[in-house]
Amino acid sequence: MTAVSVLLIAAAAVSALAEPSVYFREQFEDADAWESRWAESKHKSDYGKFVLTSGKFYGDAEKDKGLQTSEDARFYAMSSRFDDFSNKGQPLVIQFTVKHEQNIDCGGGYIKLFPSDLNQEDMHGDSVYNIMFGPDICGPGTKKVHVIFNYKGKNHLINKDIRCKDDEYTHLYTLILNPDNTYEVKIDNKKVESGNLEDDWDFLPPKKIKDPEAKKPEDWDDREKISDPDDTKPEDWDKPENIPDPDAKKPDDWDDEMDGEWEPPMVANPEYKGEWKPKEIDNPAYKGKWIHPEIDNPEYTADPEIYKYDSIGVIGLDLWQVKSGTIFDNFLITNDPSLAEEVGEDTWGKSKDAEKKMKEAQEEDERKKREEEDKQRKEEAKDEAEDDEEEEEERDDEEEEEEEEERDEEEEEDEEDTESQLKDEL
Repeated sequence: MTAVSVLLIAAAAVSALAEPSVYFREQFEDADAWESRWAESKHKSDYGKFVLTSGKFYGDAEKDKGLQTSEDARFYAMSSRFDDFSNKGQPLVIQFTVKHEQNIDCGGGYIKLFPSDLNQEDMHGDSVYNIMFGPDICGPGTKKVHVIFNYKGKNHLINKDIRCKDDEYTHLYTLILNPDNTYEVKIDNKKVESGNLEDDWDFLPPKKIKDPEAKKPEDWDDREKISDPDDTKPEDWDKPENIPDPDAKKPDDWDDEMDGEWEPPMVANPEYKGEWKPKEIDNPAYKGKWIHPEIDNPEYTADPEIYKYDSIGVIGLDLWQVKSGTIFDNFLITNDPSLAEEVGEDTWGKSKDAEKKMKEAQEEDERKKREEEDKQRKEEAKDEAEDDEEEEEERDDEEEEEEEEERDEEEEEDEEDTESQLKDEL
């Protein structure tokens, strides 16, 4: 074999290794065919239903269709299977979009990656998963991005607080897990957190521990300041805190026999200086704060493969929502962060502005509708008030007429009585 042949074979091998792999991609662009790729868990009979829709507002009515939670106060459990793979020796990139168009108050917007041995029909909240990633909102106190890794059978939460988006628009969430045990979290294709797995999760025991044999020396003085031994209390320092009011006078009507011996009320003593304390000076014997010596932790063992999962084969939506309406779309699992960024710009990036424009137009229409309804209600109220005023005036006129009639009748009766009386007298 010639040297040229060896170089060509090596170049081909490098090219093959560098070729991006897409392990899973779902954009729901083939109508109802998604139902054949996604399986609903039968672990419970009352799981909420997912529906395919682009929602109330969107950038593209067809391309923005995704799985939407449709029932309030429900658990949801649905998953999709793909060819099993391991991320050993390569990056793992998980990406998807979430839109809480219902202005979510409490509920999950995350995904889970499972090993391929998951029984999809029995998937539930306690099913063993590899990774849980995505936003979680519950009230004003919880608005975070979960990044949870299963390591040696235990789920480990990130030690950092990553804030998620809490508006009603679509957002792109990306997790990059590298083979050098580093990670990166992106929202809308912008890095919001990164670091080292060993530093930001409690996967391993600490490298160092306090030496159990070490003790602070008995003569170690860690008092930075001490009382001045030469300082003495002034002779005139001690004064009572309260004294009889010198301006108080015994009332004239005070009866010692009836009221007892009169005593003036007490008032604060202006000469009272409080408890005397010697002034403080620098401690000449101060040695600084004693630091407990550390030693290597015998239980610590480095693990260069914390990032690695031998089997990844199912992606699932296993979550709870109080108010439904969240839309999941644009799922991508790959080994190429650059490809994920390109896909994000080609999907979410192309629709976000149009989506926002449509939402703002709807809000403007609603505002105008509310103003028109308010105007109509005010006009109706004004008309009713005018009608009531006219009716009241009519009632007043009728009452006046009735009163005049009564007065006329009374006058006629009085005249008749007078005439009758005159006749009688004649």
